[in-house]
Amino acid sequence: MIDSAKIELRNLQVKDYEELKISMVKSYQAMPDEYWSKGEIKTLVNKFPEGQLCIVIDNRIAGCALSIIVNYDKFDDNHNYDEIIGGENFSTHTKNGNVLYGIDVFIHPEFRGMRLGRRLYEARKELCEHLNLKAIIFGGRIPNYSKYAEELTPKKYIEKVKLQEIHDPVLSFQLSNDFHVKKVIKGYLSGDHESKEFATLMEWNNIYYTKPQKLVNTTKTVVRLGLVQWQMRLFKDYDALVSQIEFFVDAVSNYQSDFILFPELFNAPLMAQFNHLSEPEAIRGLSDYTERLLETFREFAINYNINIITGSMPLPVGEHMYNVGYLCRRDGSYERYEKLHITPAEETAWGMKGGNKLETFDTDCGKIGVLICYDVEFPEVSRILAEEGMNILFVPFMTDTQNGYSRVKICAQARAVENECYVAIAGSVGNLPKVDNMDIQYSQSAVLTPSDFAFPVNGIKAEATPNTESTLLVDVDLDLLKELHNFGSVRNMKDRRKDLYSLKKKK
Repeated sequence: MIDSAKIELRNLQVKDYEELKISMVKSYQAMPDEYWSKGEIKTLVNKFPEGQLCIVIDNRIAGCALSIIVNYDKFDDNHNYDEIIGGENFSTHTKNGNVLYGIDVFIHPEFRGMRLGRRLYEARKELCEHLNLKAIIFGGRIPNYSKYAEELTPKKYIEKVKLQEIHDPVLSFQLSNDFHVKKVIKGYLSGDHESKEFATLMEWNNIYYTKPQKLVNTTKTVVRLGLVQWQMRLFKDYDALVSQIEFFVDAVSNYQSDFILFPELFNAPLMAQFNHLSEPEAIRGLSDYTERLLETFREFAINYNINIITGSMPLPVGEHMYNVGYLCRRDGSYERYEKLHITPAEETAWGMKGGNKLETFDTDCGKIGVLICYDVEFPEVSRILAEEGMNILFVPFMTDTQNGYSRVKICAQARAVENECYVAIAGSVGNLPKVDNMDIQYSQSAVLTPSDFAFPVNGIKAEATPNTESTLLVDVDLDLLKELHNFGSVRNMKDRRKDLYSLKKKK
C-alpha cells in the first residue's frame, strides 16, 4: 500500500494534531510521555508556520520536523534544550534571529526506510537558505550510546560513529546529511536515558548566507570576464599600441565586464625598433615602456571602470630582468605579480630570472590569482593560491606552436578541477616578422571550469576562435564554486589527505 501511496511534504497545521500525536507516541516509545501538547503545536504554527514541516502519506503523519528561529549570539554552545526553546511559549523565537534551530524531527516507525528524514532535512536547508539564515543548529540524541557508555566516552563514541564502526540511528543519519558535530553537550535533554543525557550539537552552515550590508561596495557573485586574444602586428609607434589597448578596454567595458585580461608580452611589437640589438639588449629596450604602460593601464581602469590584468611586460630590477604584470583595480590601486618559472628559451635568449612574489589579490569580485604562462604547469603554485581563497585564476600566456598551447590549456583545465576554481587564459595570435624570438604565435583563449553537474560537461565555459584576433566575454557564477566545494560529486579541496602530506609556501 505504501509503494503506491502519495507522499506529500507540506507545512504542519493545527488540525493535524491527532494524527501527529499518534506518530509522536510511536516514534518515541523509549520516552512515551514526551510528546508535544496541542497548545504547543498551535503556538509553533502561529509563530512560525513555515518552520513546521510534515510528510503525509494516506492522510497519516509519516514524519515531522519542527523548528524556530533564534538569535544564536545570545546563547553559548553549552545551552540545554529548555533554555534554547524558551519554554512552552517558545519565547526565544524571533524573526530577527540568525539561526534556524531544530527542536524535533521524527519518522513514524512504519514509514522508516523510505528516506523521509532526508526530505525533511533538505526542506529545512531550503528554508534556511530562503530566509538567509547563517546555519541550522540543533542538539542531536545519540540513542545507542547507552550500549557503549561503560567502555567509551561520548567523544570516542562519536569518532567511531564517524568511522562507521558503530551505527547510531540518529547521529549516523545526521552525518550523512552534511551536518557536523560542533561539540558534545552534557545534560542537554532531561530524561534521555538512551543518550545518557548527552547530545551532539549539530550544525549545517548555509554557504549562501550574506550579512545585511550596504548596496554599494558589495562583492559580486556573478562576475563578467573579458579576454583579449591579441593580434601581434607591427605598430608605427608607442601611441599606436596604446590606441589598440584602449580600443579593447573600451569595447569590453561597454559590456559591463568586471575584468579584462591581456596576454603575456603583448607589447612585443615595440621590440621591432631594437631588432638590430642582441636579444638581451632588445628585451631591455622593451622594458623602457613598462612604467609608462602601467600608468596608462591605471588610468584606463579608472576611466572605464574595469579591473585590468595587464598580461605581462619585462621589468629590470637591479641587474636582473623579470617578466611581470599588474592588476590595475578600478579604484586606482594596483598590485604586481611576477612570473615564477622561466622557460629555457626566456633564460637563454633574454637572461630572465624567476620572480619571488606569490599571492592572491583582493578585488571587488572576490579573491583572484594570476600566473603567467609556464607557471600554470606547476600544480603546487595554484594550490597555494586556492588555499588562500582564490576563486578565479587568470593566466596570460604566449605560445608559438599548438603543442605549447596544449600544455598551457591542459594544465589550466587540471587547475580548475583540482582547485575548484575558474581559470581564464588569454594569448596572442599572428606573427612578428621583424622581432627575433617572437616570430609566430598560436592561441585559443578560453574560460575553464571544474567538471561537475553545475558546469559544462567538458569543463570549458567558452572558447575563442583559434588564431583570430577577438574578445571573449563570459559570465562566471562564484556561488556555484561554493556549492561545489560543499556538495560536489567529488570535493578535491576538502578530501585532501593532510594527515599524509602538506604544502607550504616558504616566502
